[in-house]
Amino acid sequence: MKTNALASNFIENDNVPWQEVEKGIHRKLMAYDEQLMLVKVQFEAGGVGALHRHPHSQITQVESGVFEIEIDGQKKVLQQGDAYYIPPDILHGAVCIEAGVLIDVFSPMREDFIK
Repeated sequence: MKTNALASNFIENDNVPWQEVEKGIHRKLMAYDEQLMLVKVQFEAGGVGALHRHPHSQITQVESGVFEIEIDGQKKVLQQGDAYYIPPDILHGAVCIEAGVLIDVFSPMREDFIK
């Protein structure tokens, strides 16, 4: 069983390191087990989360910034406090209009994020 990389039930943001995903995009694996994963993704303005799909259900909240989100060919601009849902195997991506952070929740956890 994959368990949380952290050794506590309480996760302090300052104790979780950022990982560079690509230029202008960083993420923190906040917590996870086999069934669930919480990830923060920080974007610089202009950062692109390229169109992709995966077998996980995903719910994302915009913590800060402004993003153009594309899900299954539909685009919408979302800002702080907004959220979106992506069913499994649906093509989706994001373009950061104003620098910000997305909070992603995946079920089951994204094994491809664990090194």
